[in-house]
Amino acid sequence: MSNAAQVIRPPNNLRLKIGGGFGGIDASAIAKAEAALQAMSAQFGQWLNDELVKLDAAQATVHAEGMTPTAGESLYCRAHDLKGLGTTYQYPLVTRLAGSLCKLLDDASKRSTAPMVLVDAHIDAIKAVVRDEIKTDDHPTGRVLSEALEARVAEHLG
Repeated sequence: MSNAAQVIRPPNNLRLKIGGGFGGIDASAIAKAEAALQAMSAQFGQWLNDELVKLDAAQATVHAEGMTPTAGESLYCRAHDLKGLGTTYQYPLVTRLAGSLCKLLDDASKRSTAPMVLVDAHIDAIKAVVRDEIKTDDHPTGRVLSEALEARVAEHLG
């Protein structure tokens, strides 16, 4: 009994659809983007503080209403925004701390079981590192803080 198989490879028309081959990385475009980012960097502090105000408001809502689906989602979104913006705003430690908070709140069906003391500790840590300008976990306080919070999240989720 013979089980002959035939492999059919469909043509890859992607290059034709996007206008030909892929060129190299445009160094001038990258330089322009970096220059634009540098020009905006003077505003990073204010933008980061604006994000912290939103985080405070979401935290206050959770304290007032409990971890309802709406309040929990709002808090998660604020943490997720900070996770994405921290490094851009030159605070990679904020990205790390917000990432830990996101991990704690990631599963919408289990958000209500998140210990508020741990949620509050993350938010307090984020505000403290911004206030004290602790930008990276190279700083001993930043490292200890982030490691301790991540360990508590792992304990809770484990």
